[in-house]
Amino acid sequence: MTHLVAYVASLIVFGILDAIWLTTMSSRLYRPALGEILLDDLRIAPAVLFYFLYPIGLVVFAAMPAVRSGSAGMALAYGALFGLLAYATYDLTNYATLRIWTFQITVIDLIYGTVVAALTSVSAYYAARWFAG
Repeated sequence: MTHLVAYVASLIVFGILDAIWLTTMSSRLYRPALGEILLDDLRIAPAVLFYFLYPIGLVVFAAMPAVRSGSAGMALAYGALFGLLAYATYDLTNYATLRIWTFQITVIDLIYGTVVAALTSVSAYYAARWFAG
């Protein structure tokens, strides 16, 4: 049950932070550089799939190992590493293969992915610890 609590916390925290990020940065960062390749309407199914799958990685690879060791610092560090690696997979591949992808987007996305994953993981850690008593 502790895993489920950590997962739900991750869903909520990541969902809120990413919604804030995307509504704030979409018109400032992404649309100016990528406008011609962006869809007018979001493809809901892949987006929902991502938002339900990504927190599983944060829980399995960051929050729960930290819960077992009793270390919020571990949740923060492992979450940051997971976020950096996941976002690097996407951003560095795009930067390497897409003419329109920019270095600026790559760097900003890597920083964002690292920070949001760290914050989400430590939130999941605290939620799981609170639930476990």
